[in-house]
Order: sequence, then structure tokens, then C-alpha cells
Amino acid sequence: MIIPFKECRVCGKPLKGRSDKKFCNDYCRNVYNNQAKAVDNNIIRNINNALKKNRQILASLIDNEQQIARTNREKLSHLGFQFKWHTHAYTNQKGATYFFCYDYGYLQTGRDGYLVVKGKQSK
Repeated sequence: MIIPFKECRVCGKPLKGRSDKKFCNDYCRNVYNNQAKAVDNNIIRNINNALKKNRQILASLIDNEQQIARTNREKLSHLGFQFKWHTHAYTNQKGATYFFCYDYGYLQTGRDGYLVVKGKQSK
């Protein structure tokens, strides 16, 4: 019986040891796994960056003393706000739905108006 020649999946070096071995060392194993997960990691990183930017934009509209501010869609869009990204939604007793980016949220008030709020911090 002839054993097929096996090579490392990353660097191509001959493998020694177990018959089911796929990599010559931990470095090659990590390189392979990081490359395999790179697409997913890039998607997650891009979404997290968009969420952080949205939060930063909402926070910039509220003064430190205030918990609320008014703005419009044009101003939010001009600042780079991406409406499709938010962390969660909250519907109050009156049926109004606030969309949050972490602890800052917004509520559409009419066609182009928005109410920006700072959520309560839990302890």
C-alpha cells in the first residue's frame, strides 16, 4: 500500500506525523483559518464601524445638559448617518418606534423631522 504524499495546505511543506494532519505548524493553521474567516470578519467590522459612526453622529447633535434634540433627514444624511444600521428598536406605549444605535436613538416625527434622544443608562 502506497501512502499519498501530503503537504501543508498553506506553505506546501511535507507533513510528518499523524495521517490526518493538515498543517505543518500552528502559524500555518492560523493563517489558513484567518483567511477562511476574513470575509465574515470584514462584514462584521464594516457593520460595527457604521453603528459606531451612527452613534457618534447622534451624540454630536445632543448637548451634554440635554437628553433630546431635533434635526432633519437632510442634516443626518449630510453627516453620513446610515438609516439601515441600528442596534435595536423600542416601541413606547403610544406606538412610536425609536431606533437606537447603542444608547442614542431617533424617532421620525413627520416626513423629514427626527427627534434624537439619549437613552437611559442602566446600572
